[in-house]
Amino acid sequence: MFRATRFVLALVLGLALVTWAASVLVQRSMAGWFERDLALRARLAVNSSRLAILSELAQEQPRQLRAVLSELVHDERIMGVALCAPDGRPLARTKEFPQELDCGEFDARSRASSDAMAEASGSWTSVESLPGGSVHVSVIPVLDGNEARGFVILVQDLSFVGRRERATQRFLGLAFGFLALSASVVTIIAARLAWRGWSKQLREFLKGGPQRPEFQPIMGDVRALVDRLVAETEADREAGSWTPDRLKHTLNRHLHGEKVVIVANREPYIHERAENGDKIAVRHPASGLVTALEPVLRACSGSWIAHGSGSADRETADRAGRIRVPPGEESYSLRRIWLTPEEEQGYYYGFANEGLWPLCHITHVRPIFRSEDWSAYSVVNRRFADALCEEVDSEDPIVLVQDYHFALLPRLVRERLPRSTVIMFWHIPWPNAQSFGICPWRKDLLDGMLGASILGFHTQFDCNNFLDAADRFLESRIDREQNAVIQRGHTTLVRPYPISLEWPVHWLRSTPPVDECRKSVFEELRLSPDALLGVGVDRLDYTKGVEERLLAVERLLETSPDFRGRFTFVQLAAPSRTIIERYRLLNENVERLAARINGRFSRGDYRPVVLLRAHHEPPDVYRYYRAADLCCVTSLHDGMNLVAKEFVAARDDERGVLVLSQFTGAARELTEALIVNPYDLDETSSALAAALDMSRDEQRERMRSMRALVSDLNVYRWAGRMLVDAARLRRRDRLTGRLSDHLAFGTGRT
Repeated sequence: MFRATRFVLALVLGLALVTWAASVLVQRSMAGWFERDLALRARLAVNSSRLAILSELAQEQPRQLRAVLSELVHDERIMGVALCAPDGRPLARTKEFPQELDCGEFDARSRASSDAMAEASGSWTSVESLPGGSVHVSVIPVLDGNEARGFVILVQDLSFVGRRERATQRFLGLAFGFLALSASVVTIIAARLAWRGWSKQLREFLKGGPQRPEFQPIMGDVRALVDRLVAETEADREAGSWTPDRLKHTLNRHLHGEKVVIVANREPYIHERAENGDKIAVRHPASGLVTALEPVLRACSGSWIAHGSGSADRETADRAGRIRVPPGEESYSLRRIWLTPEEEQGYYYGFANEGLWPLCHITHVRPIFRSEDWSAYSVVNRRFADALCEEVDSEDPIVLVQDYHFALLPRLVRERLPRSTVIMFWHIPWPNAQSFGICPWRKDLLDGMLGASILGFHTQFDCNNFLDAADRFLESRIDREQNAVIQRGHTTLVRPYPISLEWPVHWLRSTPPVDECRKSVFEELRLSPDALLGVGVDRLDYTKGVEERLLAVERLLETSPDFRGRFTFVQLAAPSRTIIERYRLLNENVERLAARINGRFSRGDYRPVVLLRAHHEPPDVYRYYRAADLCCVTSLHDGMNLVAKEFVAARDDERGVLVLSQFTGAARELTEALIVNPYDLDETSSALAAALDMSRDEQRERMRSMRALVSDLNVYRWAGRMLVDAARLRRRDRLTGRLSDHLAFGTGRT
């Protein structure tokens, strides 16, 4: 019906265009016809009175000439007639002849146009505009043999032409309306009949009727759509928003209470001993991965396997490296893996963060690949696989493998636990196939990842890039219809699962109200109550665009002097991977840049940039979110970026503005943010100015919309969709296994 409607609209527009063209053509044709007709009528009228005019000219009787001319105006369309001498002198005219017309003027015009009087042949016509309307003027010579004794100016009324044109236009309009209505009715009836017949045939086909060939190309799409709709319906069957209870209920229904094992490099809780050695502190790392995944295990229990990196991690764990977390709640188990300095250097700092990290992020940093780093990466992946097998209590566990640190792990688990359900989620972008081809061990990485049952990315764009890479570098079959890779008889589904936050964020339970947060932060920063505050929260990583962000602040202060002394930007910057030279240079550059901006614009106690280079616990981070007028996220390339969603979650007062890079996955969802290209400093600085000037009503409207999205598409929904998809795969695989056993038994094979 939608296509039929579009066709009807196109048809109506086409008919309207044709009618307009026809109206213009008819109008021009009628005007030409009328002018020729009036010119002919004028010549006939003058010729019929020519002898009488010549006779009166010979007798030089002006009164008799007027009488002869008056005989010509008996026609209702002739307004007036005048007789002029060959030299342009007026000889006689009727009383209705317009005073605006002059014999001398038309004599000069006729001579300049056609020299009719000199040749004593032909006539001259024109259309003149008078106060009463347009008239047709004919200038006709009065000939005596070959000699012109004078010329007659005959003026005819053109008002009847307008009346006829309007009547013609009304007729064409009625004809167009009738044709448009008829065409619309016929098209809609034909479309309804065709749709009814097509639907009937399709229903018969779906019920097992005749296999009509025209339906074969679309059947795969129909089945895929039905499967997707069923999956979404099952995932969202329970009423209300996704919560820990709903996630737990969903997992119990689909997984029957089975525990989930998460493998990640970063641990959710780090135990650090104080410098004086007397006290052990628990630190929550600044990691989007931890922020997203920790609520999953809090909801459904299980185990988290990670690298133990804290100075007091060993003494707080048992002999096997296990400890119950979170402190005071102990809802799941944390298993720590100890790495030697050499292993950590090669696996984490080397291959993962000097190789894969810049390879996957388009930030113009050259990846570095060393064979010794690859060896360490392979060894550590095997060690984590060993630990995982020790933690599971069944032959078919559910395993969530996290991020680029463990690209080989899914295949290692598949080889040791063939019936396991492995979900690997890649938290960073996936490059295009040409860029990925830089890696010397590209085939090993792809083969390792394809040991997973489901491979998840943030966006469909990343999924497409991965499928292209597998298609180019592996001997595998790509099922574009199902978005899957089939290799050695094993199918890996490739799916987009945009990650998010828990809702509500549990850190906000102990965070003071917005007014108190703003007051305390402003006191710490020594800001006046009417100051404007922007905030950025990041690890000091070159992909986060911290340098570009500070340059945009500098451009703002350059181009908008009104903000000098009023606007302060505070950057919470957690040092990260400082053992790598590129990160050390970034730290130094950011410090120099902040010092330069402050040197240019500081006045008294005012500093435009406040750089807080230290780890900040989540409650403190959320305090800054609540205090800020804007949050600036300028990642140069990012998988999702949960800082943007954290800021939205923190603003229960529906205030504040989010300035967000277009190169983040979050920009695809948080469309009410001010989306910018962080490489364009003018655009970013303009967005900062717009955010600071934005009205409260607009802030509220934008923030309300983003909060509704983050609350609905929260981390429990993200985990629920992945785990329900995994449960569906498990049911299918178990059914396939039972069918295989029955077939083997029936044929005598065991």
